[in-house]
This record gives sequence, structure tokens and C-alpha cells, in this order.
Amino acid sequence: NKRDKIIHPFIYRIHDTPKQENIADLQVYLGNIGYELKTDKNGNVNSKDLNYLLDKIQGIDEQDLIEKAVLKSMTKAIYSTKNIGHYGLAFKHYTHFTSPIRRYPDMIAHRLLKKYLKGEDVPVKESSKYEALSASSSRQEVLAVEAERNSIKYKYVEYMSKKIGEEFEGIITSITDWGVYVQETKSKAEGLVRVGSLKNDFYSIDAKNYRIVGQKTGKKYTLGDKVKIKLTATDLDKRTIDFEIIESPTVV
Repeated sequence: NKRDKIIHPFIYRIHDTPKQENIADLQVYLGNIGYELKTDKNGNVNSKDLNYLLDKIQGIDEQDLIEKAVLKSMTKAIYSTKNIGHYGLAFKHYTHFTSPIRRYPDMIAHRLLKKYLKGEDVPVKESSKYEALSASSSRQEVLAVEAERNSIKYKYVEYMSKKIGEEFEGIITSITDWGVYVQETKSKAEGLVRVGSLKNDFYSIDAKNYRIVGQKTGKKYTLGDKVKIKLTATDLDKRTIDFEIIESPTVV
């Protein structure tokens, strides 16, 4: 029966190319901390150039914030039976086969390979279930990653709650409309410095260029700046950490 045509479905780990606007934002972000990202005339970036950048920054103070910025600019890798390759790894064919803790997609790959090695096939009417399983696995992965992030954030706040009033070295990781995010150098705990806590000036926020500038003095804080911070508050329920910058910023 033609409706029961034999095919060989498989579950792939696919990763689409990043959006051009995300790469443009990443270029601005990297430029503010002294790094250049090459693109072609259409604004696209080769995955090999991205991986070269990630290799180049290993061990530097800005490594963590650059890695997060690159990851944020990427599309989300997902599971699918429709193979489009894996952009980040520059592979035409890629799947998750095994790991220290086996994921469900790994098990699907195992079962399909076992079936094909035994000379068995999958009727076309059954093949659609593998795309449904791929979509379900992708959704569950998002939930698992979110749970992991929340638990890590919880432990950061729990750890820092015992150190209120202490001073630390930090690096500015993000500039937003509501303040400056600073990552404590040793523990990697990230907290917010509210603009209102910056004394002796009124600071305007230039989020597009990742900096805030004092309107009277011209003093500024910018992405990647190393600053001395004081821990002022934590909230375990909200998973938040508040810092205060206690050193003088640079002058424009």
C-alpha cells in the first residue's frame, strides 16, 4: 500500500542561523568592550568566526559576559525530524545520542538506530509521532533550563545573603533602563545597582550604547568596567541581589 510507504525518520538536534538584527546588536555589545565580530556584506556571521572569538576570550575577565551575550544572540537549538543542520557546531547532521544523564531524545535515537540496524522500518503513518515527540522534548527542555536557572539564582542569593555590607570586586555586565547589572568577580553572583543609588550626580541611561553618563560631571559607567561594589540587600523570595558602587567612575 502506497500509504504505508517505508521511510527512515530520525530525531535531530537542529540549530538555525541567528537573526541579522541579533548579530548587529551583538557587534555593538562587543564593540563596547573592545572586541570585533566580523560579518559578511549581508550582516551574517560564520559560526567558525564565533567559535574563534569564544576560544580567544578563554580566561579573561570578560569571558562570562561575552559568552552570555553570544548565547543570547543565537536562536534556540531544538529537536526535530526535519534536519537543517546545526549552525553553532557547523555540522550538517547532528543528534544527541548519549550523555552522562540520558535525555529522552537520546533514547529515541537509540531505539531508531537499533530498529534500522535490525533491518526494520517505520511506516509513514507512524513517522509523525516522532516529530510530536521532538516538539514535546524541546518544550520540556525549556522548562528544565528555566528550573536550573532559578535554582542557581536561588543559591547565589542564599550565599550572598550572609555577606550583606561586605565589599567586592565586580564587572559591569549589562546596562538597562532601570540600572546597572554587576557580576561579583569570584562567585559570579550578579546583582543590580539602581541608578538612584549613584550619588553626587544625575545619571542618564544610554542602554543602546551600554553606558550611563552623569549629566553634571560627565562621569560614566560602561559595559565591561571593573568596579568596586558593596552588597546592600538580598531577597530570597524574589531571587534578587542589590549592590552599590563605591568607587569613582571615569570621566567622559
